[in-house]
Amino acid sequence: MDLLKKTGGGHGPEEPPLASDSDVDKRDPALEGATTFDASERPIIGDKLARKLTARQVQMIAIGGTIGTGLFLGTGKSLATGGPASILIAYAIVGAIVFVTMLCLGEMAAYIPVAGSFCTFAGRFVDDAFGFALTWNYWFNDAVSMASDLVALQLILQYWTNSFPGYALSLIFWAALILANIITVKAYGELEYWLSLLKVITIIIFIILGIAVNCGGNNMHQYIGGHNWYIGDAPFVGGIGGFASVFVTAAFAYGGTESIAITAGETKDPAKNIPRVVKNVFWRILLFYILSILIIGLNVPYNMSGLNDKTTRTSPFTIVFQMAGSNVAGSFINAVIMTSVLSAGNHALFAGTRLLYTLAVNRHAPHLFASLTRYQVPWIAVLATSAISGLCFGASFIGAGQLWTWLQNIVGVSNQLSWIAIGIASLRFRGAIRLQGKEHLLPFKNYTYPWGPWCSIILNSFLVLVQGWSSFSPKFDVVTFFSLYIELPIMVVMYLAWKLIKRTRFVKLQDMDLETDTYPEKVTGNLGPPETGWKARGYTALRWLF
Repeated sequence: MDLLKKTGGGHGPEEPPLASDSDVDKRDPALEGATTFDASERPIIGDKLARKLTARQVQMIAIGGTIGTGLFLGTGKSLATGGPASILIAYAIVGAIVFVTMLCLGEMAAYIPVAGSFCTFAGRFVDDAFGFALTWNYWFNDAVSMASDLVALQLILQYWTNSFPGYALSLIFWAALILANIITVKAYGELEYWLSLLKVITIIIFIILGIAVNCGGNNMHQYIGGHNWYIGDAPFVGGIGGFASVFVTAAFAYGGTESIAITAGETKDPAKNIPRVVKNVFWRILLFYILSILIIGLNVPYNMSGLNDKTTRTSPFTIVFQMAGSNVAGSFINAVIMTSVLSAGNHALFAGTRLLYTLAVNRHAPHLFASLTRYQVPWIAVLATSAISGLCFGASFIGAGQLWTWLQNIVGVSNQLSWIAIGIASLRFRGAIRLQGKEHLLPFKNYTYPWGPWCSIILNSFLVLVQGWSSFSPKFDVVTFFSLYIELPIMVVMYLAWKLIKRTRFVKLQDMDLETDTYPEKVTGNLGPPETGWKARGYTALRWLF
C-alpha cells in the first residue's frame, strides 16, 4: 500500500480552502509574507480513515465517553485509602493538569487531525524514537484499560449475585465490543453517543439526589452535613502516603480524556469540532468529577465495608442511591454503572485500535495492522488490541478486586506519561509554528503557552515519582511497587532501543513537518477580536470555556 497520496482518495470530505495571500494581506497587514500553502496539495500519510463521526457524537463522547470505572468504582478505593479531603484535593489538582494538557493537545489536533494524535506528534515534533515508545506504551494502556473494564464488570455483578461466573459476563461484553468496533466507525459513534448520554443524565440525577440525602432525605432521616469529614482519621486518612496514593487513582479516572483527540482522525470538520471538544473538558471536570466527589465524600464514610476489598468492591454511587431508601434505586444505578463500563471499554478499544493502526502506518509495527475494511476500519488492529484484554480472565485466580487495582495503577501511570509527552510536544510544536511563520494558520490557540505545557510536564513528573509512597509504607509491597513504576523503565528501554537501532535524531524546529496530514482553517477564522485590553482578555477567557 502506498503510504503517500494526494487528497481526493476517498478518505473524507474535501478540506476547506485556504485564503489567498492577497486575502491574508487585506485582513491583517501583519500577516504579509507569512507562509501559506494550498490545502489541496497537502501530503497525506495517516489521514486515511473515514470521517464519519458527527459533531453530535464527538461532543457527547467528549463529555461522557471516557467516564467509567475510574469515577464510578475507583472513587471508592480513593475514599477508603485517602479520606474525603485527600480525594477532593487530588482530583481537583489532577483535573487542572488535565485541562491545561487538553488545551495543549487541542491546538495540535485541530491543525493535524490524525488518528495517532499526540503519539504521532511526539514522533514528528520531538524524536521518532520518542513517538515509537509513547505509541506502544499508550496502545498497551488502552488494551489494559479495556481489560480493567471487563474485570470491573465482575465486581459490579457481585452486587446482585455470586453464582453467575464473572468470566462469562466478561466474555459476552468482550464479544459485543469487538462487534461494535469492527463493523464501522458510525456504529461505534452511535453506541458511544447513547451510552455517554445515559451517563451524563445519571450523574446529574446523582448530584441532585446526593444533596437531598445529605440534607436528611435518607433512610435514617438524619441530616449528615459534614459529619463524615470528622470521623476516625478523616478527612486525611493514611497521612501523606494515603494522600499521595489517590493521585494515581485520579489519573486513572481522568484517563482517556486525552484520547478524545484520537477521534480527530475520523471527525467531520475537525478544525471546528476539536476546539469545542477541548473546551467542554472544563465543564466535564467541574460537574462530573469535582461535584460528584464532593457529594461522595460528604455522604459515604471512608471506613464503610466494600469500598476497597480484594475480592469485591461496591461503587459509592450505588451506596448513595441505597441511602435514599430504595433497593430498586441501588440496582438501577448499578445497572447504569455496568453500561458505563461498557462505554469506557468501547472507547478504550477504539483508541487502542487507532494507535496500532498508526504504528503500522509509521512503520513501527507490521504493516498488516494497517489493513482496512471497505468501511475504512482497521479490523486486524481491532482483533489484536482486544486480544490483550484476555488478561481479565485472570481475575478468577487472584481476585477481581486485586487484579483491578493492579491494572488501574498501570493505566494511571501510563496516562501521566502521556500527559508529560503532550506538554513536551506542545512546546516543540509552537516553537516550530512560530519559526516557520505559520502561527496564523492555527484553527485553535492554546493561550496557556508557554507556562501551560511546562506546568503539565513538571507537575506530572513529580506525581509519577511520589504517588508510589504507599508501596513503601508501612512496609514494602513488591507487587504494588511494580504496578506503579514498571512503565518507567519499559518506556526508557523502548526509546533507547529504537534510537540505537534506527539512529533517530532530535527534530530541529526548522526541519519540523507542519504540512503532512494538516487540516488548516481559513486564515480569516482565527484573527481574533479587534479589541485590546480587558475586553480582549475577557473574550479570550470566554473562548477557553465555550
